[in-house]
Amino acid sequence: MENIEKMLGDGDIQFTDAQDVITLLHTVRYKKWNVYAKVPFAGPAQIIEYLGRYTHKVAITSHRITEIDDQTITFKYKDYKDGNKQKSMTLTHAEFLRRYEQHILPRKFVKIRHCGYLSPRDKTLRIKDIYDQLQLLPPTPKATLPIRLRLLIKTGIDITVCPVCKEGKMIYRQTLVMHNGSLIQTNFTRNRGSPTMHISR
Repeated sequence: MENIEKMLGDGDIQFTDAQDVITLLHTVRYKKWNVYAKVPFAGPAQIIEYLGRYTHKVAITSHRITEIDDQTITFKYKDYKDGNKQKSMTLTHAEFLRRYEQHILPRKFVKIRHCGYLSPRDKTLRIKDIYDQLQLLPPTPKATLPIRLRLLIKTGIDITVCPVCKEGKMIYRQTLVMHNGSLIQTNFTRNRGSPTMHISR
């Protein structure tokens, strides 16, 4: 706290509202902190790998699915109530999809929530203010690559090439899926937390 106050006094940290800074320093100065950070057994890389499995994984990975036929799907699972034994379960397609859907987050729900200066609302403006106060160069803007280019880089396959003649270029118009006997544009499809879908007949 003393170092922060010194930096503020020397002008090393810039701020726009002095009263807000004073109020913040007063609040944190008299707050009782109990910081506990346990040393990871195998280092930071293991922590990132562990969290990544839960924040970016899907409901079931392909290698767990052992058999698919016209009526059922069989997959492996771990029975924690029976000594973590590996077992197999066979479900109908409808029941498998019903269970899979339970892992789809409703609209506007996210797996990872950010708080503080990284909270979504006005995040860009806050980060810009931080860079200005620290007298840093502005962050590099994000480069957005189209999906066709990302697939080409990752797999070497150009999905815009006609699969029949292997020469012509395909132009994307729209994607349609069959739903209850009707074709629906995928940009209109919603999950269970969303309003009614627009039907294209």
